[in-house]
Amino acid sequence: MRFLTKSVKRNNHPKQEKPPNRKPAVTAAYLSFTQEQIEQRLEVARQRSTACDLCPRKCQVDRLADQKGFCGLGNSALISSINLHHGEEPPISGKSGSGTIFFSGCNLACVFCQNYPISQLRHGHPMTSSELAAKMLNLQIRGAHNINLVTPSHVVWPFLEAFALAVELGLEIPIVYNTSAYDSIETLALLDGIVDIYLPDLKYADDAQAKRLSQADDYWETATRAILEMHRQVGFLKTDQNGIAVRGLILRHLVLPGGLAGTRQVLDFLRQNLGAQTTVSLMRQYFPANRAHDLPPLNRPLYDEEFKVAKDLLERFELDKGWIQE
Repeated sequence: MRFLTKSVKRNNHPKQEKPPNRKPAVTAAYLSFTQEQIEQRLEVARQRSTACDLCPRKCQVDRLADQKGFCGLGNSALISSINLHHGEEPPISGKSGSGTIFFSGCNLACVFCQNYPISQLRHGHPMTSSELAAKMLNLQIRGAHNINLVTPSHVVWPFLEAFALAVELGLEIPIVYNTSAYDSIETLALLDGIVDIYLPDLKYADDAQAKRLSQADDYWETATRAILEMHRQVGFLKTDQNGIAVRGLILRHLVLPGGLAGTRQVLDFLRQNLGAQTTVSLMRQYFPANRAHDLPPLNRPLYDEEFKVAKDLLERFELDKGWIQE
């Protein structure tokens, strides 16, 4: 088991850095696509947005007409921040940083969300597809190892619109899909060959907890099916000679107080269905946020013993490829 020397903070917003203006060392699989193929994927996503079923909520609202469903977004994406991020897993951040795009809104409503001003209050500003495409290219120029889409499940159509423009203008670094795993299989199919690296967080093993804490009573079946599809598309993690992620799946799991995340069942699922080659990032970064202050045991940090149990389970299931984030 490899240990990080410091905690990885998933949603911090790093400082601006000067662009190194160099050619990317790792290029993406989507470069084999024609522009017509990308446009075809975009058109399907756009049509599905007229009675939106892009995520498992299937709200059926006409987002092209600016109607809003569970995620609270209409005909454009809201962006909280775009920058180089050095706090992701080592193969994602590397030395130059991951080009993170933090999308506002979310298709979950986690009571303990540590990023709730962005995900639930939807702090952010609208951005056109051409503006977002330009930002992606700027991240590439600045040396980003990848374009990291943070909470993208509800904005696949706006992303594809910007992505099509960015590729035409020279985007060539891998796409990271950084998600809660509450994703539609049909939408993931639109991303097959476009996303190089999937970074899902398998949050719960118990739908009763998922309903109570995230308003998603079908979370386990939905998320596990989505993760199997992600793995089918990209396989196990592959890195280049410098240890930078090129393709594959990294599975995150945030350990919650009181065993609410069902860590044993989560790790057992991964071992039984994907195997010991699965790259797992076991996270201890939980702290009470949002509405968790009124919900014991979520109103306290994780105990040392609780995380030790999670680490012991990781070893018991022989999932020894990845990181323990303490």
